[in-house]
This record gives sequence, C-alpha cells and structure tokens, in this order.
Amino acid sequence: METNATTIRIAGVYRESIVDGPGIRFTVFCQGCSHACPGCHNPETHDFNGGYDCDIDKIVTEILKNPILDGVTFTGGDPLFQSEGHYVLARKIKEQAPNLNILIYTGFTYEELLERSEEDIYTKKLLELTDYLIDGRFVMEQRDLTLLFRGSKNQRFIDLNATREKGEIVLFTED
Repeated sequence: METNATTIRIAGVYRESIVDGPGIRFTVFCQGCSHACPGCHNPETHDFNGGYDCDIDKIVTEILKNPILDGVTFTGGDPLFQSEGHYVLARKIKEQAPNLNILIYTGFTYEELLERSEEDIYTKKLLELTDYLIDGRFVMEQRDLTLLFRGSKNQRFIDLNATREKGEIVLFTED
C-alpha cells in the first residue's frame, strides 16, 4: 500500500514502560484526541495542534536500539486519529523487529474501528498489524484501579491475533 506518511504528531515517548501493556514496552504518546473523556490521565495530548511532528524512522531507530523490549504501545491522545502514520510506524516495526508485539489504546470500541475500517484503509491495515487493543473511552463512574492496563470497567483488553483466528472477540488473559 502506498503512503507518503513520514511523520506522526506526538506528545512524547517512554523508552521503557511496564505500565502500558505486558512486558517491557516502548510507548509512543500520540497527540490529538477528540474523545475528551472526563478524568483522562493524558489531557495534555488532546490538542491536535500540541506536541510535535516526529520522524517515523527516528522512532523505529530508537525502538531497535533496545534489545530488552517485548513490545511497542501506541497511546495518546488516540492513535486512530492518525491511522496512516501509525500504520507506517507499525509496518516498519513488524518488518524490522517481528518479535515485538504492538498494543494500541483507543477511545473507539473495536466495533467502531471495524466500521471505520470500511472507509479508512489505514485503520484496517493498522488493526491487521496490531496484536493487542485496549478499546473504549475512559468512564470515570466505572473507574477501577484493579484492572490490568485499563482504567474503567467498560474498556476491554482484546487479543487481536486470537480474535482474528477465532472470528469473535477474545479477551487477553495472563498465562
């Protein structure tokens, strides 16, 4: 698939995180989100004009420098508002480090993303490269600090590889 995306707009990165998914992760905080969930823990990432443009290849280079990573997390903001750039980033990661899994946090539900995929080829392609999805808006009234990598009970931690294989949503379970 042809794309001209060479940058994504980000708020920043964490080079090693243990709170943004399973294992040790490189976390990319994208910039821009219109969900504006009350109680969001990253409200500084909502402004689409905030943050800075970052070269996708530079991010990939930083990821490849760290041999102890288990995966890469795209969070935000909401990465799906920049589906083309995040598709390019995910594709390059999978090509150059196929051992790394990709997890995306999004305020959209998986079902909403499937609908978006019908009109946005980059959302479709990005989902195909994604191993785990934490979906759904943060809902303060359903906040639960005991949930694994999630903030509220309505959010799901979906194993997308198992979901594609089974043809129905399969939630992540720690083995």
